[in-house]
Amino acid sequence: MKMMNEHKAYQPPNNSTHVFHQHQQIQCVVEVVSAFCKIVPNFITWPNGCLKAASSAAFQNKCGICNIIGAIDGCHIKIQRPTTRGGDYLNRKNYYSVILQGIVDESGRFMDIFVGTPGKVHDARVLRKSPFFETWPERMERKKLLGDSAYIGQAYPFILTPKRDNGALSVEDEQNNSRISRGRVVVEQAFYRLKCKWRRLRDLQNTRLDVVVMSACMLHNMCMGPSDICNEHPHGCPRQEDENL
Repeated sequence: MKMMNEHKAYQPPNNSTHVFHQHQQIQCVVEVVSAFCKIVPNFITWPNGCLKAASSAAFQNKCGICNIIGAIDGCHIKIQRPTTRGGDYLNRKNYYSVILQGIVDESGRFMDIFVGTPGKVHDARVLRKSPFFETWPERMERKKLLGDSAYIGQAYPFILTPKRDNGALSVEDEQNNSRISRGRVVVEQAFYRLKCKWRRLRDLQNTRLDVVVMSACMLHNMCMGPSDICNEHPHGCPRQEDENL
């Protein structure tokens, strides 16, 4: 937990009676987060019919759009350059990353995650590679997600996206874009809180990236309460430089 919550290399407590070599420290951390991953399905779950109805009502209240049960986006997790095919991980902002695809409900709770795709890959392609894409017809049940313009296309009929501003949008189009933006901001805020609380995600060492990120998402869900307010940032966690692209 200490390692996950700090943006620096893990160090044992000063009063520790044991001296670990660095590789032993890393192994201990990996064993702990690997154990966390075994219970991830208990805390990152797709909603049942009743929860979908509740989310739909909440999103309609939030942004005025009906039949919405969540929002989807991709988040870049900064890493060191991998030794194999390192160029594939260099993203548009010129740092190395893997992508965390997250789908959240109206409160910012993760309902589905997919992590590990190289940072160079477009969000829409990440979605097509994810297990969720293979099962969306059964999961969505004629409901929709909110997404940004990365998901515009006939391949994603379950995602409601804004119209691209070509300079000729109607007033109705602008209002609809505004409603979509007002609803989908919840997934961006979830990523902000995730990186603010579990600061190791701002710059991961290349050790079992998947299990560390999945563990952080699980802890994010576990720690959410009726009023999920950051003690450091009561008005909202700030966007980090390595945040969504």
